[in-house]
Amino acid sequence: MSEKFVNKFDIILFISTALILIIGFVSIYSATHSTPNGADFYLKQIYFGISGLGIVILISYINPKHMSKISYFLYGLSVVLLILVLLFGKVINGNKSWFYIGGFGIQPSEFAKITTVLAIATFIGGSEEQKDVNKLAVFIKSCIFVVIPVVLIKLQNDTGTTLVFLSFLLPMFFWAGLSPFALFVIISPIILSLLSFAGNIYFYIGLLVILIALFTFKRNVYISIFAFILNFVSGFFVKYAYDKLEPYQQKRILAVFDPASDPLGSGYNVIQSKVAIGSGGIAGKGFLQGTQTQLKFIPEQWTDFIFCMIGEEFGFVGSGLLIILFLILISKMVSNAYISKNRFFSLTCIGFASIFLFHFTINVGMTVGIMPVIGIPLPLVSYGISSLLSFLIMIGIAMATYRYKTVYNM
Repeated sequence: MSEKFVNKFDIILFISTALILIIGFVSIYSATHSTPNGADFYLKQIYFGISGLGIVILISYINPKHMSKISYFLYGLSVVLLILVLLFGKVINGNKSWFYIGGFGIQPSEFAKITTVLAIATFIGGSEEQKDVNKLAVFIKSCIFVVIPVVLIKLQNDTGTTLVFLSFLLPMFFWAGLSPFALFVIISPIILSLLSFAGNIYFYIGLLVILIALFTFKRNVYISIFAFILNFVSGFFVKYAYDKLEPYQQKRILAVFDPASDPLGSGYNVIQSKVAIGSGGIAGKGFLQGTQTQLKFIPEQWTDFIFCMIGEEFGFVGSGLLIILFLILISKMVSNAYISKNRFFSLTCIGFASIFLFHFTINVGMTVGIMPVIGIPLPLVSYGISSLLSFLIMIGIAMATYRYKTVYNM
């Protein structure tokens, strides 16, 4: 293996991706082999997974200047597709998010994640004129890139995917130089709103902490007052709106955070998933030997709840190995962003790393009952062709970041 190849080909990212894919293939086979048309699931995943690795290698050779030039066009195309799917798409599990072409389902929102990251990275750092994200105009214009697809995807009734779009915006802003104070002003109302559900005492303690933090930052007094009022109103309004809901609506919201409150309804999958993972022990029950999973206590476990399959059949060892591989993959993407001399590629890589981290954290967390169930697949592992290809494209661009790490802004 030549020194030039080693220096330019991101072997660590490629191998970790391939290993995660293999775990996904094995898990999907185990979850679907005894179901009607089960071969369609695992054979499609294997075919597109292996083909996708070829796409990863091809994308890794694309120069950043070419990718940046077409980013706005790709973003516009993805917005058009999101509109078209609302008009002509097929409803699956309550979400009107799919086109069906020749027996294959295509979900435009999965690819819209990529194009939105590319568009924001181009806007902020794709030219010699570097934009300051601390300026309100730049901040608002950047947010518009996210707002448009979020609104369209929300109209498709796909709440989980809309949250993914919010997961990469702040990390990209922070990487681009957003001040800690601005970051605090954005995040604190969200945290305080969640604390308002825990009770008044937690809400007021949180408000006191925010007041102390604002004093510590020592910013303009009017800005600090505005930030404090924003936090108070946000927390108060969320709790007020919740109290005005009907009891059955409140129950649905509580079940998202506490599955045990609705064990036969929306909390059923989480409870069964925890039983499956807990029964796996250290080494697991063995391939195809799971009881909860093989007896199909968890519906469609090859999608969002596939981690419980791994936990039951391969135990702590298997699930721990998968977690380590994901940590390596995400860390390598962040490392690529750090060493890149090109601001566009660096921001893009951070955006993709944030998407992977969000998916991984929420998916694993919801299968063990510590995160809300919002329909987020496990990257490269859960069944889904659109999801699989979109994540592999992200990997390819992250590998291109490594290959062209010494290329400066054009």
